[in-house]
Amino acid sequence: MKWYHYVAAFLAGLFLANSVPHFVNGVSGNAFPSPFSHPPGKGLSSPLINVLWGLFNLLVGYGFFLWGQVSPRHKGALLAFFVSFVLISVMLSLTFVDKARF
Repeated sequence: MKWYHYVAAFLAGLFLANSVPHFVNGVSGNAFPSPFSHPPGKGLSSPLINVLWGLFNLLVGYGFFLWGQVSPRHKGALLAFFVSFVLISVMLSLTFVDKARF
C-alpha cells in the first residue's frame, strides 16, 4: 500500500465519525452545532442543515474509506481508520459536552 492510502483511511475515520452526531440529531429533529451555525461550531443549526452535513460527511468518508482500501487484509489502513475514529469521537464528546447550554 502507498502512504496516501493510510492518510485516506485516517480521513475516512474522521469524516464517518463526524457524520453520526449530525445525522442522528438532524433526523431526530434536534438543533445541533455545525460549521454553519453562528458562531460556527457553537451556535445551533437546524435539523435539515445537520442532516445534509451528516450526509455530506458520510459521502466523503465513504469515498476515503474506499480509496484508503480499508479492509481486514490491510491491517495498517484498518488501524489508521479506527485510531482516527476513536480520536474524533472523543474530541466531539468533549466539544459538545455543553451543547445543552446553547
